[in-house]
Amino acid sequence: MIRPPLVFFNFLFILMPGSTKGTFVWTNIMITTKINNIHSSLLFCCFSLLQIDHFGFLEDGTFKQRYLVSDKHWHQSGGPILFYTGNEGDITWFCNNTGFMWEIAEELGAMLVFAEHRYYGESLPFGQESYSDSKHLNYLTSEQALADFAVLIQNMKNMVPGAQNSPVIAVGGSYGGMLAAWFRMKYPSVVVGALASSAPIWQFPGMVPCGAFYKIVTQDFAKSGHNCDANIRKSWKAINNISSTASGLQWLSEVFSLCTSLKNKADAAAFKAWLQETWVNLAMVDYPYEANFLEPLPRWPIQVVCKYLSFDSPVSDYQLLHGVSQAAKVYYNYTGSTSCLNISQTATGSLGALGWFYQACTEMVMPMCTDGVQDMFEADEWNFQAFSDECSAMFGVRPRAEWAGTVYGGKDIASHSNIIFSNGGLDPWSSGGVTVNISASVVSILIPDGAHHLDLRYRNDKDPPSVRAARALELQYFREWIKQAKKVN
Repeated sequence: MIRPPLVFFNFLFILMPGSTKGTFVWTNIMITTKINNIHSSLLFCCFSLLQIDHFGFLEDGTFKQRYLVSDKHWHQSGGPILFYTGNEGDITWFCNNTGFMWEIAEELGAMLVFAEHRYYGESLPFGQESYSDSKHLNYLTSEQALADFAVLIQNMKNMVPGAQNSPVIAVGGSYGGMLAAWFRMKYPSVVVGALASSAPIWQFPGMVPCGAFYKIVTQDFAKSGHNCDANIRKSWKAINNISSTASGLQWLSEVFSLCTSLKNKADAAAFKAWLQETWVNLAMVDYPYEANFLEPLPRWPIQVVCKYLSFDSPVSDYQLLHGVSQAAKVYYNYTGSTSCLNISQTATGSLGALGWFYQACTEMVMPMCTDGVQDMFEADEWNFQAFSDECSAMFGVRPRAEWAGTVYGGKDIASHSNIIFSNGGLDPWSSGGVTVNISASVVSILIPDGAHHLDLRYRNDKDPPSVRAARALELQYFREWIKQAKKVN
């Protein structure tokens, strides 16, 4: 079965009813959350009524888009606004994991806005019917989401005293980073610049080799432990051997502490896909300190994982897979509080896997393949037709493989300005990222020791110098953009 990797990329909040069309509600909420010694003392939870369809002129209804606001440090009329372009999930989760914005708000005197992406979290255009069929899902597109953001900002500027001339900078990571870059490209009069962290805007057909993503995953494991990648490469055959019998399936279920026992070949295939995604997720969140992004993990988690996969001499399939089971439990049970492992879930429930799969089945078509030689996975070609058939069976739609490149310009982005593309050397999504300077104002910042959007996370004493330098440079660009905007105003 061909499918895109479902890899991606808790603030207190109160839901309030919306008001009339084109306006929004602010509700004061006192927060006492403390994260990494940073206190957020004031947050507003708001809703804006937006068109379900921005590009048609029939009355197709409205929906309530949720967004979060902090104006604690925004005291000056015309002060800047840092606007987070929400990803495929609950906006409170992204708000909680984007410490960079919180930490520079005081320095810039900035208002913070975290906008939720339509169809995720509480921003459901058709309520509980939003995912009922392809007709209701039809408005889940990046173009509609960008229009939501643009209208939301216009509404805020019209309604909030002192915000009319506020320069807005878009910030996002992963898919949210793609949106931040595209927001600046498509709506340059709305946002004066964008920070697109770990944003694979070139991970589309014909732009990068389909195997580049998994090569980086493999390199991360190869660098983190002796024979680590080689033993993972051997593990697939071992799984095939052991899963060929009913007793072997039961042994795998027990040694991996699975919640549901493996019963047949289909279960064994799902088990291997789960393990593959586990290794991918570890590469994404290989942070230099303990973190709880996708799962609670130790610092440099791949190094910890690889301690169980350092076999030198040939070992039996059972010995090898026992090591793999212990390695997998570093990811799924580092805290020791998990009683069993569920192979249907590999990350936090705050992410919207079904919504992202629909987007991958329509316009976010990102070819992935493995060869088992330059990477540590079983060989698996990219088969667009098989993927398209799966999308048709699941959603009744077929992907438009070339659409994202057409609508957003592909690799021809030199005419744009004021965009930072930051990428971590450990992050497999850097394979589709912009890793070279395009022009004087469309620039790349590389973080060799960085995993997935490390620069957007809170500062930590264990941060490598490369990410500290990246954040300082990003802040410098922000100041320049704000200065430019004020001159124009």
